[in-house]
Amino acid sequence: MKAFQYVTAQSVDSARDWLGPRASYLAGGNDLLARMKEYLADPDLLVNVKSIPGLADIEPGDGHWTLGAQVTIARIEQDPQIRKLFPALHEAAAEVGSLQIRNVATLGGNLAQHSRCWYYRHRDVVCLKKKGPTCFARLGENKFHSLFTGNPCISTVVSNLSIALAALGAVVLVQQGKQTVRWSIADLYAKAWDNPIAHHSLAHGDLILKVEIPVEPGRSAYGQISEKGAFDWALVSCAAAAVFDDGRVKQARIVLGAVAPVPYQVEAANDLLKGKKIDEPLAARAADRLLAGAEPLEHNGYKIPMARALIQRTLLKLMG
Repeated sequence: MKAFQYVTAQSVDSARDWLGPRASYLAGGNDLLARMKEYLADPDLLVNVKSIPGLADIEPGDGHWTLGAQVTIARIEQDPQIRKLFPALHEAAAEVGSLQIRNVATLGGNLAQHSRCWYYRHRDVVCLKKKGPTCFARLGENKFHSLFTGNPCISTVVSNLSIALAALGAVVLVQQGKQTVRWSIADLYAKAWDNPIAHHSLAHGDLILKVEIPVEPGRSAYGQISEKGAFDWALVSCAAAAVFDDGRVKQARIVLGAVAPVPYQVEAANDLLKGKKIDEPLAARAADRLLAGAEPLEHNGYKIPMARALIQRTLLKLMG
């Protein structure tokens, strides 16, 4: 790791003022510091944003809850009201790393983290995501890579929380220059679908401030399958949320993780559930619609039956 300077911002404006072309925002640091140790990032200045007032608050509300970007994942996991109102978010938070990591890692950092593709993370490999000539995973070791992609890079989104938040219809507040913009989770990752260099839609200097989660009279669930029972990345993850009317789905969202560069949704799968009671045959049909466009590579075809089973399990979980 090369030497760097460090400042603590006391406001969003001061953070923006400090952030030059060779500076980076620092929150929990789990991702950034790891990349710095491997010389994948080399900022001259780290701007600590953990002390900015209001960004570590959880604000309940009748219409929506607001979670500051500096809220730790451990707080999300342990908050009893979040567990009651947004079980998918609670379950996703509980799957992030170890408790030690969750005590430090933040909501904003989890959403903004970089790809975990082993080619991208290798300090001596200049892959497409690092502005190199090719995606080595496409014809190389692609066991953990995408089934769906809109660009030549096949690395996957790795944020557990993004999958749950997409299913819950969350909105992300992002500071861009002097204005605050409101993005859906799909907006937050849209550029990663089209641009092989992008990990998300955040430009240099953009800062995630808060996440708003609508309070809906429905149910939600999250699940993932990993190689290890704990402290491991998802091979496939799935979140689902639905509002019911007399036992039938009024509206629904199903989102897959670890299968695309973005939290992956298919509107036809969501629409299929409307007006119906969720049972095993319906869950199987929804899974087929979600996975219809899958293009497995040499080593990751196992993800298709795994995702199909996980989608069905997650949807049936909504029924209690």
